[in-house]
Amino acid sequence: MFKNFNGFHLIDAYHKAHHAQKIHPDRAYKKVISIIIIALVTLWLWNMPTASFGIEGLTVVHQRIIAIFVFATLMWITEVVSSWATSVAIIVSMLLFCSDSGIKWMCDPEQVGPLLSYKGIMATFADPVIMLFIGGFILAIAATKTGLDSQLAKVLLKPFGTKSENVLLGFLLITGFFSMFVSNTATAAMMLTFLTPVFKQLPPEGKGRIAMALSIPVAANLGGMGTPIGTPPNTIALKYLNDPDGLNMGMGFGQWMMFMLPLVIVLMFISWVLLKKIFPFSQKTIELNIQSSMKKDRKTYIVIVTFCITVLLWLLDRVTGINSYTVALIPFVVFAMTGVINRQDLEEINWSVIWMVAGGFCLGYGLNSSGLAELIVKAIPFGDFSPVFILILSGLICYGLSNFISNSATAALLMPILAVVCTAMGDKLDAIGGTPTVLIGVAIASSSAMVLPISTPPNALAYATNMVKQNDMSRIGLIVGIISMVLGYGLLFLMGELHVI
Repeated sequence: MFKNFNGFHLIDAYHKAHHAQKIHPDRAYKKVISIIIIALVTLWLWNMPTASFGIEGLTVVHQRIIAIFVFATLMWITEVVSSWATSVAIIVSMLLFCSDSGIKWMCDPEQVGPLLSYKGIMATFADPVIMLFIGGFILAIAATKTGLDSQLAKVLLKPFGTKSENVLLGFLLITGFFSMFVSNTATAAMMLTFLTPVFKQLPPEGKGRIAMALSIPVAANLGGMGTPIGTPPNTIALKYLNDPDGLNMGMGFGQWMMFMLPLVIVLMFISWVLLKKIFPFSQKTIELNIQSSMKKDRKTYIVIVTFCITVLLWLLDRVTGINSYTVALIPFVVFAMTGVINRQDLEEINWSVIWMVAGGFCLGYGLNSSGLAELIVKAIPFGDFSPVFILILSGLICYGLSNFISNSATAALLMPILAVVCTAMGDKLDAIGGTPTVLIGVAIASSSAMVLPISTPPNALAYATNMVKQNDMSRIGLIVGIISMVLGYGLLFLMGELHVI
């Protein structure tokens, strides 16, 4: 993602390997088969009699949205094309076939029912949550460009000394801290680069290398839970919790961190204990030598001050009255006006993630604004479902899918559906801590999915070091993931009972 920071070569190698896997002849054949099946299923849903759905009041527009939703689900699961490309297809399909700016002879409201607003569909790409993403990316780019990230790593790791087990704890905590504000992929690549000289000091026959290598993806995955911008599922959950036309819970950045940050810290220490027990060090001391590339100039100090002010405003959003979405744009304007970032730096923003999330928001907009969500609620007695059943099912589905496909895609699929389900269940969810337990639980489940090298980019990067075997990663990933979900859901339940969220 960032071409001018330590570890870019690892990310570049990861993306090239991922691309090579996608264009492999066997993979290409499977792609063709998948595309044919997905096309047939989508066309069948698109053209079957509306009455066949068994939903009273269903219009042709509703039917098309259902077909688009199923198309998106299958495309994201099979990864026939990149997730962001599927999201673009969602938005364009809704514009062409479901909006008041669609194809004239296919979008006659008298024949197909009330249409969606094309402005509303396009606005999903400018949702306040998207601004939160952009603000987070801008902070990360500025920190990387000035070398502040490597300097922070050097300074923060120094207090952990030279004892091997303490150095392992240092890498866990620092990686977790960075992943709260910087892309998990970029964080993992940077920290793995710092580990390279450490690997050379540790004996090949010992298990300390494995512990060190695995500490990075574990910490990067768990650390992302700490803030709303730490990982896309968090931000997606926040969007549906705060939607003025939906749940409208008004959860702030500081409120999220108030209960999630302690959880992350506890999980980090549990991971530390597990790693050093399962993969014990044979060498008791390690000498760290991290080279800092921080530029001691005006721009660096601007970044430091702006970063501190931004985080402070995020934490005090309920005191200042400035919501987290507005705060996210402050570093953007400061860095742009002072020359910290330029036009070329904007190209480093991870636009593919933003398009991915926007496509998910578009699905949610289509479900709600068309009235389809309301019809589904009336057709399916969600109010009769057990809250515990909904909680366990949503968590397991999210955890299972996130181990194999993008956690952003998983959250984009599940969040709009669960928001509808939670609305329908009403006060019944109080028994498990309320709606946040379900929606934030999905974000926790997605970050807990780290069993396979393909589960997350940090896992893939760690696996690419050749220090880790798949069974080692699966072993620690499964144990930490289960503990993370149990503690996470338990915390959410407790916070709901105490009416903190």
